[in-house]
Amino acid sequence: MIKDDTEAAGVVHQSLEDDGVKVLANHKAVEITAAGNQKQLICESGNETVAVGFDEILVAVGRRANTENLGLEAVGVELNKNGTIKTDERLFTTVPSILACGDVTGPYQFTHTASHQAWYASVNGLFDKFKTFKVDYSVIPWVTYTQPEVAQVGLTQAMATEQGLDFETTRYDFSGLDRALTETATNGFVKVITPRDKDAILGATIVGEHAGEMITEFTLSMKHGLGLNKLLGTIHPYPTWMEANKFAAGNWKREHAPQWALNALEKFHRWRL
Repeated sequence: MIKDDTEAAGVVHQSLEDDGVKVLANHKAVEITAAGNQKQLICESGNETVAVGFDEILVAVGRRANTENLGLEAVGVELNKNGTIKTDERLFTTVPSILACGDVTGPYQFTHTASHQAWYASVNGLFDKFKTFKVDYSVIPWVTYTQPEVAQVGLTQAMATEQGLDFETTRYDFSGLDRALTETATNGFVKVITPRDKDAILGATIVGEHAGEMITEFTLSMKHGLGLNKLLGTIHPYPTWMEANKFAAGNWKREHAPQWALNALEKFHRWRL
């Protein structure tokens, strides 16, 4: 989970350990040994060597585009160095009459991104003589389906720091959410990244039950330039998980309430009394 929020990854790490899973982070698999029915995976971490006994190994180190034996080279469709099909911003390949979309092209290997590309490829293929469209990758959410789920869109704190942005982090914990209390699932939070003293949403992280569904509200807001004030002003049904998004916006608003105006109102109402 190197691209996810560090704190969110920590919640998943702790959840795995609470379930009895031993997590060996920062270990490199170097060798497999087998003696009779005893099989071991040898790992290294710095100067330490660890032997892990196993029955079966699941290798999940990423995916590679399956472009071999399709005859692409024969018709002039070029590939990138990593084996993906080379396309332009409109998903046309190096052969004008051939378009490509999905994981085989990249740059994002998500099912929802492939579906997003498919619309552009279809429309551009049908109407290229009249008008074409560049694929919009500006706001792409992703979800890690662990327990609890981790959903992310836009920048994390680490990304914002690396880019040298002047930003703020606003947070709301599920421990105060009635729906989470009802379902005994309070392990989680909503975290929003905004520019300093502005309500524009640069990124959001949600950890918890149904995080994958909840992130869509932030994705929509970022896509259409809606800030936390708009989200706060939207009625959310009670009691739902989505209320956590509104409460996070409320926390931001409280931190940015104009103190001078509040002081003036206090004096005004005291005068009225």
